[in-house]
Amino acid sequence: MTKDVLLSIQGLQFLQEQNANPEPVEVITSGDYYKRNGKHYILYDEIMEGTSDVTKNIIKIQDGCMDVMKKGAANVHMMFEKNKKNITYYNTPFGSLMIGIDAKDIKIEENEENILVNVAYGLEVNCEHMADCSIKMNIQSKETSEFRIQ
Repeated sequence: MTKDVLLSIQGLQFLQEQNANPEPVEVITSGDYYKRNGKHYILYDEIMEGTSDVTKNIIKIQDGCMDVMKKGAANVHMMFEKNKKNITYYNTPFGSLMIGIDAKDIKIEENEENILVNVAYGLEVNCEHMADCSIKMNIQSKETSEFRIQ
């Protein structure tokens, strides 16, 4: 995998009170990739809706575990570990939330030019179950990527 990558992150939330089929939210962005001590690291910037502040993101992927760290307009360190619930505070410009992440399944597939990550998890906000969620990530070398940033 090259240092320059394109990253597709697709999220889906199944809220308890919704009967309709949920629409996935997808972000495609460029980032940097490196591998150290058997762990994959992806770094990218995002601008939070409603602000002009940049949030720096670091995603760390290893067997059965994914960490997502955000620093900037939003600050959080979310840990997704299979069959384990992790509690953290999600600090935004609009206030702080206590969130729980209960990862049910984490699948990681990798080859020379691509890493696929699928995470299924339960989301709690202030100790109350809010939704069953999934995250699908596709990290590809920029030269071989089928993604296009618009």
